[in-house]
Amino acid sequence: MKEIFHSENAPAAVGPYSQATGIESLVFVSGQLPIDVKTGKFASEDVVGQTHQCLKNLSAILEKAGSSLAHVLKTTVYLKNISDFGAMNEVYATYFQENPPARAAFEVASLPKDALVEIEAIASKS
Repeated sequence: MKEIFHSENAPAAVGPYSQATGIESLVFVSGQLPIDVKTGKFASEDVVGQTHQCLKNLSAILEKAGSSLAHVLKTTVYLKNISDFGAMNEVYATYFQENPPARAAFEVASLPKDALVEIEAIASKS
């Protein structure tokens, strides 16, 4: 049976979708924008700060779903500009130091709210 997960420690969905859904031992986290839940605004204007916030939001939702970043199986990273890949990757590596998940990363024409990065994930439950 499908489960729906919502964390107050991450921004609410900005459309008709859930922050995350799950079935059996899997959790599917919707793409997270770099919005600071306390201010409702981007945590930073640069890709480094935005990547940190995206991953903090992912972590909060995974925790609510009974999982964690350590259980992430795959991520997809959407970048407004692929030239930001290196800076994003440096931050990303600090969150996935051991046994990093599979990943795809690519440039897109634009992101919601004109973000520089958005990250979604698939994880297993703890």
